[in-house]
Amino acid sequence: MNWQPRAAWLAAAAVPRGSQWRVPVATTPRHLFVPRWWDTPAGTYSRTWDLHDGPGDAETWMDTVYDDQTVVTQVAGVHADHAEAGTVIKGQPTSSSTLPGLVVRMFHHAEVYEGADVLDVATGSGYSAALLAGHLGDDRVTSVDVDPYLVEAAAVRLDTVGLRPKVLAVDATGPLPGEYDCIVSMVSVRPIPASWLAALRPGGRFAAVIANTSLIITAGKSDDGGAEGRIEWDRAMFMPTRSGGDYPPGARGLFDTVWDAEGEEVTRGRYPVLDVAYNWDLPTMLEVVCPGIEHHYMEDDDGVRTARMVHADGSWARAAARSDEPPTVHQGGPRRLWDRLDEVRHYWLQHGELPLRGAHAHITPDGTIHLRRGRWAATIG
Repeated sequence: MNWQPRAAWLAAAAVPRGSQWRVPVATTPRHLFVPRWWDTPAGTYSRTWDLHDGPGDAETWMDTVYDDQTVVTQVAGVHADHAEAGTVIKGQPTSSSTLPGLVVRMFHHAEVYEGADVLDVATGSGYSAALLAGHLGDDRVTSVDVDPYLVEAAAVRLDTVGLRPKVLAVDATGPLPGEYDCIVSMVSVRPIPASWLAALRPGGRFAAVIANTSLIITAGKSDDGGAEGRIEWDRAMFMPTRSGGDYPPGARGLFDTVWDAEGEEVTRGRYPVLDVAYNWDLPTMLEVVCPGIEHHYMEDDDGVRTARMVHADGSWARAAARSDEPPTVHQGGPRRLWDRLDEVRHYWLQHGELPLRGAHAHITPDGTIHLRRGRWAATIG
């Protein structure tokens, strides 16, 4: 199979000219790390995933894995490697091969350099570990994942291409198996695991995404055992860490309970209904000031938009209106979720932007993140 021209095209498309990572991307056979995968049409409330078998459709396989896109390999704890042909599944993705362009950007954010000992958090398919080991050497790279099968499969596929970094089944939020100059994470966390700070050597640096946000946080270890850094102007989203095969159900089950409920409070909203989850910055800011909200959005044939919000504490909101008209808002539970969203939107209109990106980040040794930009401040614990 002539994969090399495809990999070279991917490197040219996804990696900046002059980057030390262009050659690793151009010479790594990504298809060997993703022989089977799950795919679905873009976002619906209850997503259905279809199985794809690479060797059974070589052209689609090459088109998929040598495009700069994330390829989902596991859904609801079911890996594509283990599914029978024709299988259809519903659930949340639980592992993937991250788009190569983002992998490389995370390496840049972590300031990975030759001679550095690097911890690759979230082995996934093993592709990011392959790029690191191929460039830095096997002895410089440790890759960890909470899922033993992912680690086992990645180790075999890495060995197939002549790479043998240390690949371990480890919960990255707990104790780590060494000390490192760089920690780069392909899974999102909240807060920063204290074990990362303990495992970083003096002058060490990490790059990660804050869970359920698009915020990339980078920081260097400080003398007090914490870290100092910032929220990058770049943005990304990763699956959050998990402890089992699948994520807990969260608050989504509450949608059925309050779908058409009469609110304890019914008001007229200030701003048009929008699909919050489709945006980058609004749900991120909302997650910082009011974490844990789940969103659902729909638009009917008459142009009526309806947005719903639920939280595990029993708070909920429903806003409906046609086009850009002010919505009727129903809210219940201990907090007024739509009001919190309107506060974020008002701040954005008042100041011209949200204060998150570029914010200074102070991380205490226990992993708590303290953000500050101008007069604005927030704590993420």
